[in-house]
Amino acid sequence: MIKIRNLGVENSLFNQFISEVRNTKIQNDAMRFRRNMERIGEIFAYEISKTLPFEKTTINTPLGEVDMNIICQQPILATILRAGLPLHQGLLNYFDKAENAFISAFRKHDVEGNFEIQIDYMSSPMLKNKTLIIIDPMLATGKSMVLTYRELITMGVPKHIHIVSVIASVDGIEYIQKHLPHSKTSIWLGAIDQELTAQSYIVPGLGDAGDLAFGAKLQE
Repeated sequence: MIKIRNLGVENSLFNQFISEVRNTKIQNDAMRFRRNMERIGEIFAYEISKTLPFEKTTINTPLGEVDMNIICQQPILATILRAGLPLHQGLLNYFDKAENAFISAFRKHDVEGNFEIQIDYMSSPMLKNKTLIIIDPMLATGKSMVLTYRELITMGVPKHIHIVSVIASVDGIEYIQKHLPHSKTSIWLGAIDQELTAQSYIVPGLGDAGDLAFGAKLQE
């Protein structure tokens, strides 16, 4: 089975930030919503860093030398646009030497309200034998995450994939478990919600993360 780490079940400041991005009285302040997403990303980065390989490096100080354990290789941070950008920035604040990838994935709706996930843009470095972190604040059906993974691995197969989402549905997690390699994948979450609406939005969730961060968009 894919390893799942739900940070929201632990008592920490992390839960304060999760509660604020969910809270309708607070989340409509777009600047605070973005900053909370950024802070959540920073905590994810810190926790993920504990799983990465380190090597001993000698550091010169003004008064001598000291051996320190330093990350051997920075991960690749990959973000699904546009909603993932504030969360991405939080991880980038800590993995500040990381290379970055960006994917445009969106829901293409028909006249009856049904939709399919489409990808129309990708920018990525080579991923072969790298650690890949795929960032999307909401893991609803899981389909956009799987399509993103399949698009990214055209740039090389990573040695490990970390999925980072603030809130996931049970259905989304199950879909990921069916379609991503178990031995090479970890899922990092802030909360797991039980329900999806008929339109595949997470309940209770937090609403549309992209709209809350950057303003409402026109639907095609």
